[in-house]
Amino acid sequence: ATMRDGRAVVVKAQRPGIRERILEDVDALRGVARLLDAHTEAGRRWRFTGMVDEFHRTILRELDYRQEARNLVTLAENLKGYDLLVVPRPVEGYTTARLLTMDHVRGRKVTELGPVPRNDLDGPALVDQLFQAYLKQILLDGFVHADPHPGNIFVTDNGRLALLDLGMVARVPGETQKALMALLLALAEGRGDDVASAVLDLARVPTREAEQDLRKRIADLVGQTAEARLADLEVGRMLVQIGRAVADCGLRLPGEIGVVGQTLLKLDAVARILAPEYRPNQAIRRRALETIRERFFRDFSLSTLWKGAVELKDFVARLPSRLSRLLDAAARNEIGIHVDAIDEERLIEGLQKIANRITVGLILAAMIVGAALLMRVDSPYRILGYPASATLLFLAATLVGAGLVVNILLSDRRGHR
Repeated sequence: ATMRDGRAVVVKAQRPGIRERILEDVDALRGVARLLDAHTEAGRRWRFTGMVDEFHRTILRELDYRQEARNLVTLAENLKGYDLLVVPRPVEGYTTARLLTMDHVRGRKVTELGPVPRNDLDGPALVDQLFQAYLKQILLDGFVHADPHPGNIFVTDNGRLALLDLGMVARVPGETQKALMALLLALAEGRGDDVASAVLDLARVPTREAEQDLRKRIADLVGQTAEARLADLEVGRMLVQIGRAVADCGLRLPGEIGVVGQTLLKLDAVARILAPEYRPNQAIRRRALETIRERFFRDFSLSTLWKGAVELKDFVARLPSRLSRLLDAAARNEIGIHVDAIDEERLIEGLQKIANRITVGLILAAMIVGAALLMRVDSPYRILGYPASATLLFLAATLVGAGLVVNILLSDRRGHR
Protein backbone atom coordinates (compact mmCIF):
# COMPACT_ATOMS: atom_id res chain seq x y z
CA ALA A 1 0.00 0.00 0.00
CA THR A 2 0.97 3.66 -0.18
CA MET A 3 0.52 6.27 2.55
CA ARG A 4 -0.84 9.72 1.71
CA ASP A 5 2.67 11.15 1.89
CA GLY A 6 3.80 8.63 -0.76
CA ARG A 7 5.52 6.27 1.68
CA ALA A 8 5.45 2.63 0.53
CA VAL A 9 4.21 0.25 3.24
CA VAL A 10 3.18 -3.37 3.65
CA VAL A 11 -0.14 -4.19 5.31
CA LYS A 12 -0.51 -7.53 7.07
CA ALA A 13 -4.16 -8.41 7.70
CA GLN A 14 -5.33 -11.27 9.86
CA ARG A 15 -7.60 -13.84 8.26
CA PRO A 16 -11.17 -13.55 9.66
CA GLY A 17 -12.09 -16.27 12.16
CA ILE A 18 -8.53 -17.62 12.36
CA ARG A 19 -8.28 -17.13 16.14
CA GLU A 20 -11.32 -19.33 16.85
CA ARG A 21 -10.12 -22.00 14.44
CA ILE A 22 -6.64 -22.08 15.99
CA LEU A 23 -8.07 -22.36 19.51
CA GLU A 24 -10.20 -25.33 18.41
CA ASP A 25 -7.16 -27.01 16.87
CA VAL A 26 -5.09 -26.41 20.00
CA ASP A 27 -7.83 -27.96 22.15
CA ALA A 28 -7.74 -31.03 19.93
CA LEU A 29 -3.95 -31.21 20.22
CA ARG A 30 -4.18 -30.88 23.99
CA GLY A 31 -6.58 -33.82 24.16
CA VAL A 32 -4.20 -35.99 22.16
CA ALA A 33 -1.26 -34.85 24.32
CA ARG A 34 -3.07 -35.76 27.55
CA LEU A 35 -3.85 -39.21 26.16
CA LEU A 36 -0.21 -39.76 25.18
CA ASP A 37 1.11 -38.48 28.52
CA ALA A 38 -1.16 -40.82 30.45
CA HIS A 39 -0.70 -44.02 28.43
CA THR A 40 2.67 -43.99 26.64
CA GLU A 41 6.29 -44.06 27.70
CA ALA A 42 7.10 -41.30 25.20
CA GLY A 43 4.42 -39.10 26.76
CA ARG A 44 5.82 -39.56 30.25
CA ARG A 45 9.29 -38.74 28.93
CA TRP A 46 8.49 -35.77 26.67
CA ARG A 47 5.44 -34.32 28.52
CA PHE A 48 3.50 -33.40 25.39
CA THR A 49 0.88 -31.45 27.35
CA GLY A 50 3.51 -28.92 28.41
CA MET A 51 4.64 -28.57 24.80
CA VAL A 52 1.08 -27.89 23.64
CA ASP A 53 0.60 -25.31 26.42
CA GLU A 54 3.80 -23.54 25.36
CA PHE A 55 2.68 -23.62 21.72
CA HIS A 56 -0.70 -22.21 22.79
CA ARG A 57 0.94 -19.22 24.49
CA THR A 58 3.25 -18.65 21.51
CA ILE A 59 0.52 -18.80 18.88
CA LEU A 60 -1.69 -16.40 20.86
CA ARG A 61 1.17 -13.89 20.97
CA GLU A 62 1.58 -14.25 17.22
CA LEU A 63 -2.12 -13.46 16.70
CA ASP A 64 -1.71 -10.05 18.38
CA TYR A 65 -0.08 -7.84 15.74
CA ARG A 66 0.50 -5.08 18.29
CA GLN A 67 2.98 -7.41 19.97
CA GLU A 68 4.69 -8.05 16.64
CA ALA A 69 4.95 -4.28 16.11
CA ARG A 70 6.66 -3.90 19.49
CA ASN A 71 8.99 -6.76 18.57
CA LEU A 72 9.96 -4.98 15.36
CA VAL A 73 10.86 -1.82 17.27
CA THR A 74 12.85 -3.74 19.91
CA LEU A 75 14.84 -5.76 17.39
CA ALA A 76 15.56 -2.69 15.25
CA GLU A 77 16.96 -0.89 18.31
CA ASN A 78 19.06 -3.88 19.36
CA LEU A 79 20.56 -4.30 15.87
CA LYS A 80 21.05 -0.66 14.92
CA GLY A 81 24.82 -1.13 14.98
CA TYR A 82 24.72 -3.67 12.11
CA ASP A 83 24.81 -1.75 8.85
CA LEU A 84 24.13 -4.79 6.62
CA LEU A 85 20.89 -5.74 8.42
CA VAL A 86 17.48 -4.12 8.05
CA VAL A 87 14.41 -4.48 10.29
CA PRO A 88 11.22 -2.83 8.97
CA ARG A 89 9.59 -0.36 11.33
CA PRO A 90 5.85 -0.41 12.10
CA VAL A 91 3.73 2.61 11.25
CA GLU A 92 2.23 4.09 14.39
CA GLY A 93 -1.48 4.75 14.28
CA TYR A 94 -2.04 2.20 11.52
CA THR A 95 -1.50 -0.98 13.56
CA THR A 96 -4.10 -2.87 15.58
CA ALA A 97 -4.40 -6.37 17.05
CA ARG A 98 -5.42 -7.72 13.63
CA LEU A 99 -3.74 -5.28 11.26
CA LEU A 100 -0.03 -4.52 10.99
CA THR A 101 1.39 -1.75 8.80
CA MET A 102 5.17 -1.57 8.36
CA ASP A 103 7.88 -0.30 6.05
CA HIS A 104 8.03 -1.85 2.61
CA VAL A 105 11.36 -3.61 2.13
CA ARG A 106 12.10 -4.14 -1.55
CA GLY A 107 13.99 -7.31 -2.31
CA ARG A 108 13.75 -11.06 -2.77
CA LYS A 109 13.77 -14.07 -0.53
CA VAL A 110 17.12 -15.75 -0.04
CA THR A 111 15.68 -18.92 -1.56
CA GLU A 112 14.73 -17.06 -4.78
CA LEU A 113 18.25 -15.85 -5.61
CA GLY A 114 19.87 -17.31 -8.69
CA PRO A 115 23.60 -17.97 -9.15
CA VAL A 116 24.28 -14.63 -10.84
CA PRO A 117 22.65 -12.42 -8.14
CA ARG A 118 24.44 -14.42 -5.45
CA ASN A 119 27.79 -13.72 -7.11
CA ASP A 120 27.05 -9.99 -7.00
CA LEU A 121 26.61 -10.13 -3.20
CA ASP A 122 29.28 -10.15 -0.53
CA GLY A 123 27.90 -13.39 0.91
CA PRO A 124 30.53 -14.02 3.64
CA ALA A 125 30.20 -10.48 5.01
CA LEU A 126 26.39 -10.72 5.05
CA VAL A 127 26.35 -14.12 6.74
CA ASP A 128 29.03 -13.15 9.26
CA GLN A 129 27.09 -10.08 10.34
CA LEU A 130 23.88 -12.13 10.45
CA PHE A 131 25.45 -14.71 12.79
CA GLN A 132 27.05 -12.02 14.94
CA ALA A 133 23.67 -10.30 15.28
CA TYR A 134 21.89 -13.48 16.32
CA LEU A 135 24.60 -14.43 18.80
CA LYS A 136 24.22 -10.94 20.30
CA GLN A 137 20.47 -11.53 20.59
CA ILE A 138 20.99 -14.91 22.25
CA LEU A 139 23.93 -14.20 24.55
CA LEU A 140 23.54 -10.51 25.39
CA ASP A 141 20.11 -9.05 24.63
CA GLY A 142 18.03 -12.08 25.61
CA PHE A 143 15.54 -11.12 22.87
CA VAL A 144 15.73 -13.45 19.86
CA HIS A 145 14.02 -13.45 16.47
CA ALA A 146 13.09 -17.14 16.67
CA ASP A 147 12.01 -17.82 13.08
CA PRO A 148 14.87 -16.84 10.72
CA HIS A 149 14.16 -19.44 8.05
CA PRO A 150 15.24 -18.53 4.49
CA GLY A 151 11.71 -17.35 3.64
CA ASN A 152 11.81 -14.73 6.40
CA ILE A 153 15.13 -13.22 5.30
CA PHE A 154 15.11 -10.92 2.27
CA VAL A 155 18.05 -9.69 0.22
CA THR A 156 17.24 -6.04 -0.40
CA ASP A 157 17.86 -4.19 -3.65
CA ASN A 158 20.88 -2.43 -2.09
CA GLY A 159 22.54 -5.70 -1.00
CA ARG A 160 21.50 -5.92 2.65
CA LEU A 161 19.56 -8.56 4.61
CA ALA A 162 16.08 -7.77 5.96
CA LEU A 163 14.66 -9.73 8.91
CA LEU A 164 10.91 -10.21 8.57
CA ASP A 165 8.03 -11.75 10.56
CA LEU A 166 8.68 -10.93 14.23
CA GLY A 167 5.60 -12.76 15.47
CA MET A 168 7.71 -15.49 17.06
CA VAL A 169 10.40 -14.32 19.48
CA ALA A 170 12.16 -15.96 22.42
CA ARG A 171 13.35 -14.39 25.64
CA VAL A 172 16.45 -15.88 27.24
CA PRO A 173 16.98 -15.08 30.96
CA GLY A 174 20.37 -13.89 32.17
CA GLU A 175 21.36 -17.11 33.95
CA THR A 176 20.40 -19.16 30.89
CA GLN A 177 22.50 -16.81 28.72
CA LYS A 178 25.61 -17.55 30.80
CA ALA A 179 25.08 -21.31 30.59
CA LEU A 180 24.32 -21.04 26.87
CA MET A 181 27.53 -19.11 26.26
CA ALA A 182 29.55 -21.86 27.93
CA LEU A 183 27.62 -24.51 26.00
CA LEU A 184 28.01 -22.89 22.58
CA LEU A 185 31.71 -22.20 23.13
CA ALA A 186 32.34 -25.79 24.24
CA LEU A 187 30.42 -27.09 21.23
CA ALA A 188 32.32 -24.84 18.84
CA GLU A 189 35.61 -26.16 20.18
CA GLY A 190 34.50 -29.80 20.40
CA ARG A 191 35.04 -30.18 24.18
CA GLY A 192 32.66 -32.98 25.15
CA ASP A 193 33.21 -32.83 28.94
CA ASP A 194 32.56 -29.09 29.03
CA VAL A 195 29.45 -29.56 26.87
CA ALA A 196 28.12 -32.10 29.38
CA SER A 197 28.89 -29.79 32.31
CA ALA A 198 27.08 -26.88 30.64
CA VAL A 199 24.05 -29.07 29.90
CA LEU A 200 23.98 -30.27 33.53
CA ASP A 201 23.92 -26.62 34.63
CA LEU A 202 20.78 -26.13 32.53
CA ALA A 203 18.98 -29.41 33.30
CA ARG A 204 17.97 -30.34 36.81
CA VAL A 205 19.40 -33.84 37.28
CA PRO A 206 17.70 -35.66 40.20
CA THR A 207 20.18 -38.51 40.77
CA ARG A 208 23.84 -39.34 40.33
CA GLU A 209 22.92 -42.19 37.99
CA ALA A 210 20.94 -39.84 35.74
CA GLU A 211 23.89 -37.44 35.66
CA GLN A 212 26.31 -40.20 34.64
CA ASP A 213 23.90 -41.45 31.97
CA LEU A 214 23.50 -37.94 30.55
CA ARG A 215 27.26 -37.34 30.55
CA LYS A 216 27.83 -40.58 28.65
CA ARG A 217 25.15 -39.77 26.06
CA ILE A 218 26.50 -36.27 25.44
CA ALA A 219 30.10 -37.48 25.29
CA ASP A 220 29.08 -40.08 22.68
CA LEU A 221 27.14 -37.42 20.75
CA VAL A 222 30.04 -34.97 20.66
CA GLY A 223 32.50 -37.78 19.99
CA GLN A 224 30.60 -38.81 16.86
CA THR A 225 31.49 -35.44 15.30
CA ALA A 226 35.17 -35.70 16.26
CA GLU A 227 35.91 -37.81 13.19
CA ALA A 228 34.65 -35.01 10.95
CA ARG A 229 36.40 -31.67 10.73
CA LEU A 230 35.51 -29.37 13.60
CA ALA A 231 34.80 -26.56 11.14
CA ASP A 232 31.98 -28.64 9.63
CA LEU A 233 30.18 -29.03 12.97
CA GLU A 234 26.58 -27.71 12.84
CA VAL A 235 26.01 -26.18 16.25
CA GLY A 236 22.26 -25.78 15.76
CA ARG A 237 21.79 -29.42 14.86
CA MET A 238 23.96 -30.45 17.82
CA LEU A 239 21.80 -28.41 20.20
CA VAL A 240 18.66 -30.12 18.91
CA GLN A 241 20.28 -33.56 19.32
CA ILE A 242 21.42 -32.68 22.84
CA GLY A 243 17.84 -31.75 23.70
CA ARG A 244 16.72 -35.19 22.52
CA ALA A 245 19.44 -36.90 24.55
CA VAL A 246 18.33 -35.01 27.66
CA ALA A 247 14.72 -36.05 27.04
CA ASP A 248 15.79 -39.69 26.59
CA CYS A 249 17.18 -39.53 30.14
CA GLY A 250 13.77 -38.41 31.41
CA LEU A 251 14.94 -34.81 31.91
CA ARG A 252 14.08 -31.52 30.27
CA LEU A 253 16.01 -28.42 29.28
CA PRO A 254 14.51 -24.92 29.46
CA GLY A 255 12.32 -24.23 26.43
CA GLU A 256 14.62 -21.43 25.31
CA ILE A 257 17.39 -23.95 24.55
CA GLY A 258 15.24 -25.73 21.97
CA VAL A 259 14.30 -22.40 20.39
CA VAL A 260 17.96 -21.37 20.18
CA GLY A 261 18.85 -24.71 18.60
CA GLN A 262 16.12 -24.34 15.96
CA THR A 263 17.18 -20.72 15.33
CA LEU A 264 20.81 -21.65 14.70
CA LEU A 265 19.66 -24.57 12.55
CA LYS A 266 17.70 -22.18 10.33
CA LEU A 267 20.65 -19.78 10.17
CA ASP A 268 22.80 -22.66 8.92
CA ALA A 269 20.35 -23.07 6.03
CA VAL A 270 20.67 -19.37 5.14
CA ALA A 271 24.48 -19.56 5.36
CA ARG A 272 24.60 -22.54 2.98
CA ILE A 273 22.79 -20.45 0.35
CA LEU A 274 24.67 -17.17 0.66
CA ALA A 275 28.15 -18.36 1.72
CA PRO A 276 28.62 -22.17 1.58
CA GLU A 277 32.22 -21.90 2.86
CA TYR A 278 31.27 -19.87 5.94
CA ARG A 279 32.03 -21.57 9.30
CA PRO A 280 29.64 -20.56 12.11
CA ASN A 281 32.00 -22.02 14.74
CA GLN A 282 34.50 -19.25 14.12
CA ALA A 283 31.77 -16.64 14.60
CA ILE A 284 30.72 -18.29 17.86
CA ARG A 285 34.27 -18.23 19.23
CA ARG A 286 34.74 -14.57 18.28
CA ARG A 287 31.35 -13.53 19.60
CA ALA A 288 31.82 -15.39 22.88
CA LEU A 289 34.91 -13.33 23.72
CA GLU A 290 33.19 -10.08 22.74
CA THR A 291 30.13 -11.05 24.81
CA ILE A 292 32.23 -11.71 27.90
CA ARG A 293 33.75 -8.24 27.59
CA GLU A 294 30.39 -6.54 26.95
CA ARG A 295 28.70 -8.35 29.84
CA PHE A 296 31.57 -7.34 32.13
CA PHE A 297 31.14 -3.64 31.37
CA ARG A 298 27.34 -3.89 31.47
CA ASP A 299 27.36 -5.63 34.86
CA PHE A 300 29.60 -2.89 36.25
CA SER A 301 27.45 -0.01 35.07
CA LEU A 302 26.60 2.95 37.30
CA SER A 303 23.13 1.60 38.08
CA THR A 304 24.55 -1.78 39.12
CA LEU A 305 27.14 -0.16 41.39
CA TRP A 306 24.44 2.05 42.93
CA LYS A 307 22.24 -0.99 43.59
CA GLY A 308 25.18 -2.79 45.22
CA ALA A 309 25.90 0.25 47.39
CA VAL A 310 22.27 0.36 48.61
CA GLU A 311 22.32 -3.35 49.43
CA LEU A 312 25.66 -2.94 51.26
CA LYS A 313 24.20 -0.04 53.29
CA ASP A 314 21.20 -2.17 54.31
CA PHE A 315 23.50 -5.06 55.24
CA VAL A 316 25.74 -2.87 57.41
CA ALA A 317 22.72 -1.23 59.09
CA ARG A 318 21.21 -4.61 60.05
CA LEU A 319 24.50 -6.32 60.97
CA PRO A 320 24.69 -5.25 64.67
CA SER A 321 21.18 -6.50 65.50
CA ARG A 322 21.77 -9.78 63.66
CA LEU A 323 25.10 -10.35 65.46
CA SER A 324 23.42 -9.58 68.79
CA ARG A 325 20.68 -12.17 68.14
CA LEU A 326 23.29 -14.71 67.05
CA LEU A 327 25.41 -14.24 70.19
CA ASP A 328 22.33 -14.42 72.43
CA ALA A 329 21.30 -17.69 70.77
CA ALA A 330 24.82 -19.06 71.20
CA ALA A 331 24.79 -18.12 74.89
CA ARG A 332 21.48 -19.95 75.39
CA ASN A 333 22.78 -22.97 73.45
CA GLU A 334 19.98 -22.57 70.89
CA ILE A 335 22.08 -22.81 67.74
CA GLY A 336 21.35 -25.90 65.70
CA ILE A 337 21.96 -27.24 62.22
CA HIS A 338 19.09 -28.56 60.15
CA VAL A 339 20.01 -30.81 57.23
CA ASP A 340 17.21 -31.60 54.78
CA ALA A 341 19.03 -34.18 52.70
CA ILE A 342 16.45 -36.98 52.46
CA ASP A 343 12.74 -37.51 52.76
CA GLU A 344 12.56 -39.18 56.17
CA GLU A 345 8.89 -40.18 55.87
CA ARG A 346 9.40 -42.02 52.59
CA LEU A 347 12.58 -43.64 53.92
CA ILE A 348 10.83 -44.91 57.08
CA GLU A 349 7.87 -46.07 54.99
CA GLY A 350 10.21 -48.03 52.73
CA LEU A 351 12.04 -49.60 55.68
CA GLN A 352 8.73 -50.56 57.23
CA LYS A 353 7.65 -52.30 54.03
CA ILE A 354 10.94 -54.20 53.95
CA ALA A 355 10.53 -55.25 57.60
CA ASN A 356 6.95 -56.38 56.97
CA ARG A 357 7.99 -58.49 54.00
CA ILE A 358 10.83 -60.11 55.97
CA THR A 359 8.45 -60.86 58.85
CA VAL A 360 5.85 -62.44 56.56
CA GLY A 361 8.60 -64.45 54.89
CA LEU A 362 9.78 -65.81 58.27
CA ILE A 363 6.22 -66.73 59.20
CA LEU A 364 5.77 -68.53 55.89
CA ALA A 365 8.99 -70.44 56.43
CA ALA A 366 7.89 -71.45 59.94
CA MET A 367 4.51 -72.61 58.60
CA ILE A 368 6.14 -74.73 55.91
CA VAL A 369 8.60 -76.28 58.37
CA GLY A 370 5.78 -76.92 60.87
CA ALA A 371 3.64 -78.54 58.19
CA ALA A 372 6.53 -80.79 57.19
CA LEU A 373 6.97 -81.92 60.80
CA LEU A 374 3.24 -82.59 61.19
CA MET A 375 3.41 -84.96 58.24
CA ARG A 376 5.06 -87.45 60.61
CA VAL A 377 2.21 -87.27 63.13
CA ASP A 378 -0.55 -89.84 62.60
CA SER A 379 -4.04 -88.38 62.51
CA PRO A 380 -7.47 -89.97 61.98
CA TYR A 381 -8.40 -87.06 59.75
CA ARG A 382 -6.74 -87.05 56.34
CA ILE A 383 -6.96 -84.99 53.14
CA LEU A 384 -5.77 -86.70 49.93
CA GLY A 385 -4.03 -89.27 52.10
CA TYR A 386 -2.06 -86.76 54.18
CA PRO A 387 -2.68 -85.58 57.75
CA ALA A 388 -5.35 -82.87 57.72
CA SER A 389 -3.46 -80.45 59.98
CA ALA A 390 -0.32 -80.59 57.83
CA THR A 391 -2.31 -80.20 54.61
CA LEU A 392 -4.24 -77.19 55.91
CA LEU A 393 -1.00 -75.58 57.09
CA PHE A 394 0.58 -76.10 53.66
CA LEU A 395 -2.51 -74.62 51.98
CA ALA A 396 -2.48 -71.55 54.28
CA ALA A 397 1.25 -71.02 53.59
CA THR A 398 0.60 -71.26 49.83
CA LEU A 399 -2.22 -68.70 49.93
CA VAL A 400 -0.27 -66.24 52.10
CA GLY A 401 2.82 -66.66 49.91
CA ALA A 402 0.83 -66.04 46.72
CA GLY A 403 -0.73 -62.94 48.27
CA LEU A 404 2.70 -61.65 49.28
CA VAL A 405 4.08 -62.15 45.75
CA VAL A 406 1.12 -60.32 44.18
CA ASN A 407 1.45 -57.47 46.69
CA ILE A 408 5.18 -57.12 45.97
CA LEU A 409 4.66 -57.05 42.20
CA LEU A 410 1.88 -54.45 42.36
CA SER A 411 3.77 -52.28 44.85
CA ASP A 412 6.95 -52.36 42.77
CA ARG A 413 5.03 -51.50 39.62
CA ARG A 414 3.42 -48.46 41.29
CA GLY A 415 6.80 -47.38 42.64
CA HIS A 416 8.36 -47.60 39.17
CA ARG A 417 5.62 -45.39 37.74
